[in-house]
Amino acid sequence: MRIIRGKYKGRHIPSPTGFKARPTTDFAKEGLFNILENVYVDFDVAPTALDLFAGTGSIGLELASRGCGKVVSVEKDFRHWQFLARVQKELQAQEWLPVKGDVFKYVRAYEEQCQRDAAARFDIIFADPPYALESLKDIPDAVLPLLAEEGIFVLEHGKDYDFSTHPRFIDHRNYGSVNFSFFR
Repeated sequence: MRIIRGKYKGRHIPSPTGFKARPTTDFAKEGLFNILENVYVDFDVAPTALDLFAGTGSIGLELASRGCGKVVSVEKDFRHWQFLARVQKELQAQEWLPVKGDVFKYVRAYEEQCQRDAAARFDIIFADPPYALESLKDIPDAVLPLLAEEGIFVLEHGKDYDFSTHPRFIDHRNYGSVNFSFFR
């Protein structure tokens, strides 16, 4: 895993062997962050971010590196979470918080907090679920209540999904086998 830009730029962090995660390719990650920086996000204002199905932590680290004031990365697999926690400690990335937990349980619990306090919502939400996840189609509706009013939600998915009819869908980008759907 390589961090492309920002304060951790150029850091290569090898993932342990035997990881089940499918990291976002560097090609797709570069394309995604070009779009985020040039169209949707002002990283100079230290936005907050939520990284769901964090896997290797590649996206969460890139968000932290580029200037997010707070990045929460949620990962269910214990080995993956251990790796994230170790990397966070090694980098002394105080803005990045790896959380061990089920994404759907985290989202439901955090939604209650967002209902009480709109300021708790995230400016950026990124989700990279397993492409074969049965409930993948339900993720936008589950996650969007956590998104700040002018925020952006990005869902990484395979070619078999089309979210263009969702009422909050705004854009779609394709990088090889990686698809990103954008929501506001």
